[in-house]
Amino acid sequence: MFVWLPEVASTYGPKIDHLFYIILYLTGGSFILTEAVLFYFAFKYRHREGRRSHYTHGNSTVEVVWTVVPAVVLVVLTFMSKTVWDEVRHTWPDSDVNLLVTASQFTWEVRYPGADGKFETADDVVLTNEMHVPVGKPVHIQLRSKDVLHSFFLPNMRLKQDAVPGLTIPIWFEATKTGDFEIACAELCGFGHYTMHGALTVHPAEEYKTWLEEAQKSAIPSEQAAPSDGPA
Repeated sequence: MFVWLPEVASTYGPKIDHLFYIILYLTGGSFILTEAVLFYFAFKYRHREGRRSHYTHGNSTVEVVWTVVPAVVLVVLTFMSKTVWDEVRHTWPDSDVNLLVTASQFTWEVRYPGADGKFETADDVVLTNEMHVPVGKPVHIQLRSKDVLHSFFLPNMRLKQDAVPGLTIPIWFEATKTGDFEIACAELCGFGHYTMHGALTVHPAEEYKTWLEEAQKSAIPSEQAAPSDGPA
């Protein structure tokens, strides 16, 4: 198999790749066969002096075959696609890893809830163009946009979802490999679109736990010093 896609690193990624290659081989093979037949007939029935052309009504059997076979292939692909799509978009596995990702020109804001378990409170962990997740655990993301249409794209996770102003869209993925991966914007969102990228780091479970604990400690607002009672 020819492979030129980025390394796959999510649970549903291989299923998406499998479907992609099936469609690629079917359409690629059909294109090559069609072009070969086209050139063959163009050569075989090229103009020759003294040869008369003749009219044909066609072949009903051939016409039925080339209509029915593609129709059956498309129906099969539809059901295969629906199975994968249901897993990616219509399942929501349990997890305690919850993130709020907000797109804006031209950054990704990644927010983790603090000890209170709520977003957009004083103890949130807030990162810019940086995301940390554990391996082997579903990651729930609430995706939104502050300004224009963006597209949240994790190539290695095979996850891409438009961020639409006014909407909060739930998405998820589960990483199967540790390492550093790309966060990209796959939608032309302005002159600075090319700068809108970040880094996704997938940690081993214990390493992620340690990182999150340290990040949450750093995000806790410093307490105001108690006022002095003054001289006795």
